[in-house]
Amino acid sequence: MQKIAVIQISQAGSDIANLLKRELSAKIIARNDIGKQWNRYDAFVFIGAMGICVRTIAPYINDKHEDPAVVCIDSLGQNVISVLSGHIGGANDLTREIAALTGAREVITTQSDNASLWALDTFAERFNWAIASDDDMNKCIYAFVNREPTALLMEVCDKGTEYLEKTLPEHVTVVKSLEEVAPQKYKLVILVTPYNLCVPSGMLELHFVPMIAALGFGLASHPDDYEYIYDEIDEAMSSIGVLACYKRYCTIDVKEEEEFCAMLVDDYGEELVFYTAQQLSEVEVPNPSKTVEKHVGTPSVCEAAAILGSNHGKLIVPKIKGRNWTAALAIDYKYLREQKGHIEIVGAGPGDPDLVSVRGRKMLERADLILYAGSLVPKALTECHKPGAVVRSSADMALEEQCKLMKQFYDKGKYIVRLHTGDPCIFGAIQEQMAFFDQNNMDYHITPGISSFLAAAAELQSQFTIPERCQTIILTRGEGRTPMPEKEQLHLLARSQSTMCIFLSASIVDAVQRELLQEYPEDTPVAACYHLTWPDQKIYRGKLKELAKIVHDNNLTLTTMLVVGEAIDNRQGLSELYNKYFTHLFRQGEA
Repeated sequence: MQKIAVIQISQAGSDIANLLKRELSAKIIARNDIGKQWNRYDAFVFIGAMGICVRTIAPYINDKHEDPAVVCIDSLGQNVISVLSGHIGGANDLTREIAALTGAREVITTQSDNASLWALDTFAERFNWAIASDDDMNKCIYAFVNREPTALLMEVCDKGTEYLEKTLPEHVTVVKSLEEVAPQKYKLVILVTPYNLCVPSGMLELHFVPMIAALGFGLASHPDDYEYIYDEIDEAMSSIGVLACYKRYCTIDVKEEEEFCAMLVDDYGEELVFYTAQQLSEVEVPNPSKTVEKHVGTPSVCEAAAILGSNHGKLIVPKIKGRNWTAALAIDYKYLREQKGHIEIVGAGPGDPDLVSVRGRKMLERADLILYAGSLVPKALTECHKPGAVVRSSADMALEEQCKLMKQFYDKGKYIVRLHTGDPCIFGAIQEQMAFFDQNNMDYHITPGISSFLAAAAELQSQFTIPERCQTIILTRGEGRTPMPEKEQLHLLARSQSTMCIFLSASIVDAVQRELLQEYPEDTPVAACYHLTWPDQKIYRGKLKELAKIVHDNNLTLTTMLVVGEAIDNRQGLSELYNKYFTHLFRQGEA
């Protein structure tokens, strides 16, 4: 959290000062204390005239890489102005935050911001990248904001490169190798890669090194001289063309007491992970050693540790040896742009395209193949696909056909989205698919979604839990073609009188009603929710004794959520936030 100081120049700004003190945990200090406090705070916010702000800070300004952020807001709260250290110091972001708090107009004069261009000098901190180029950053920024032809070479995939691809300015061209780059064509080259590449002479170079690798290392027993190891490993990696791109160091747990390990954490602040000999011995490596196995119980330390530390990623640098150390480097496959497939199982939400998660939307935009559950997921959710993507419905496909299609794309190194309704973990039928992926060593991940039971609560404008009355929500289905476990029969679940959300059961509503009436009173509120959040959504309310009639009279189908319980439309329960036992929550900050 930033340490922020507020300087209130006149009494007129007291309300704003107190607002910033409360919302930003800022401290109000005297204007005369600026000199003593200049290096003790991350940001200073002046409330008053800009001229007074500038004259006050002028004697202390040194360098944009060291100076704190300075923001000025007029005493009437009409304008918030970024004054100093806009990008690196964070004054621009703080200006936006204060403007949002106060309703003032933000004033930012940085050219890249006003031209909607990248703030290159913020990327290192923003995306956890190091900077390897020798060229003056200011010269690179000057060329970039003046829209000089720029080449962009990205050899990894991470949040930073995703941002660059999505916000690519017109004067930037993505290239696949430096062979496409010539001084006659480009003024600036931006690199995002862990490899040491040679840019043609006569061009400006801005080289970002993403911190994405796991460095596995082994040590001789208690080396007398260990301080040199840290730099020597970097030098050895650099000599083979790999820069220091390690996000974590990994080794065997028997080295936990080594002074070198303590130095990594205490002096350099590195992330250090230890693995047992058993964990390491289960990893297949290219260079096993019987000697290592004899001494520590595993045929590999550095290579196996690197692979484990990278989530079973690709070994980029096999074992190399130095004085009293060995090292290896691996990178998680998710960061690599090489041809390796991936499957993302995405929860589509209840149906409205606006209710898919931001992450899910990004996955859909990136996919080479979208295989969606066509009988349950509206096709409109897939319309954000990129040009050339294949979009298929699985409604008429057997499981074997679905898996075969996904594997065809996977084997070509493509990105696949398997789009399921709601959240895929609730009646999503993904277990069989994951078993297939596991059997074929296919890389996959799950992006959660909003379940239709949450959409039901929202559309019914009901809180499904009521203090002292109902604190449990049951998600279940009636017994149809899929048998229910004996202990999960509806009449047994109904004994709790909880809010019950019943999926996929409109076709057997008569049996559902009979079971529920064994425990719920017949006048218990119910709702039949058809196509929740779809354009043709329909919701029917009633009593439990009327549930079957509601479903039959309105010809409701399988895409209907049945909700039962006194929580529907209930306004009588007192929320815990307003309970007498929680009144202290509203007294905070009153003083």
